[in-house]
Amino acid sequence: MKRIAAEYLYTGVETEPVRNGFVEYADDGTIVAVGVCDDPASEPDFRNGIIVPGFVNAHCHLELSHLKGKFRKGTGMAGFIDQINELRDFTSVENKKAAAAKWLDILWKQGVSAMADISNCDETFQIKSQSPLYTRSFLEVFGTEPEDCDAIIADVRKLAAEAASYGIDAAPTPHACYTMSPDLVTAASAEGLASGFLSYHSEESDEEEALLVSGTGALADNYRGRHLSTPPVTGKPSLMYFVDRLLKVHEPPFDEHILLVHNVCLTREALDYALKYLKNVWWAICPLSNIFIHNALPPIALMRENGLKIALGTDSLSSNDTLDMIAEMYCISRAFPDVPLGEIIGWATFNGADFLGKTDTLGSLLPGRRPGIVLIGNIAPTGELTRESHSERII
Repeated sequence: MKRIAAEYLYTGVETEPVRNGFVEYADDGTIVAVGVCDDPASEPDFRNGIIVPGFVNAHCHLELSHLKGKFRKGTGMAGFIDQINELRDFTSVENKKAAAAKWLDILWKQGVSAMADISNCDETFQIKSQSPLYTRSFLEVFGTEPEDCDAIIADVRKLAAEAASYGIDAAPTPHACYTMSPDLVTAASAEGLASGFLSYHSEESDEEEALLVSGTGALADNYRGRHLSTPPVTGKPSLMYFVDRLLKVHEPPFDEHILLVHNVCLTREALDYALKYLKNVWWAICPLSNIFIHNALPPIALMRENGLKIALGTDSLSSNDTLDMIAEMYCISRAFPDVPLGEIIGWATFNGADFLGKTDTLGSLLPGRRPGIVLIGNIAPTGELTRESHSERII
């Protein structure tokens, strides 16, 4: 039996901290007990900082790690897509794999115990299969031309079979409304729903919304300039378009685990429509990525008012300077100071584990769980995060 204590401890399921809290754990990392120290001064392993369960990164593109520092900021979605097309394959497969392996190791050491990761190819499969960090891989597909749908689905099924050969959990998933024909959105969604899990980039930018609502804007101009088909103009938020495509897969309700990622332009109309049909939906936010591309943030107040299950991700090193969950949490705490730190920690731990269906082991410092134990250091005297705060894995 081992024991560690700190000034503050958050279980991942309670928003209030345990002051001078301890956690006891077995040699294999299983949590045995959590409580309050009788005498902090006599604790043999008392740390300055905050103890939390291992993080769950709810949205990452590990395979884009080789793009760190390559992208211009503030270009909007159309400009970002142009950079992806220009730079995605600027280096060798060996360099891509090396960068992905480096950052997966960094994520683990910083305390990330699980991750919902996007894969467009097989370059990270072996790396993830050998890591102690649990990943569920979402095999994202693109294709704006309707006639390509069947071939794209056939290819992604082969990719799913390859992922299975490495023993990692993976299944196809749609990317976003603006990169896919309507039939491909539905076909890819059907594949993901059959696995029980689906991830989807939703309402990430004003450009995306303008494309669906009125067929105008920078993204519409970009696609037409490249002679690519665009989705139908619906006059409604893009999330409503996505739900309508899901309704072509099977009758509601949808009990599968669905993750809507980004949500920068989320409106009450759109969330009400989604909640009408989606019974197990989580809403991932990646604040530093949103600032990097659009200089915008999701409507956190609206999301909290409606009791949405918020999860936290980092996105990729093409749209972020780092894959650091503490940096994301600090960004939220600065932009939305009314959100308690304990709530943000819950987004970064329990809610992500809940989406992945892993709360029996991950996401909380509760007896019988094995989430990993993480120390957040360099905190303010009040227990809040600072710009210098950082995390390290204890177990």
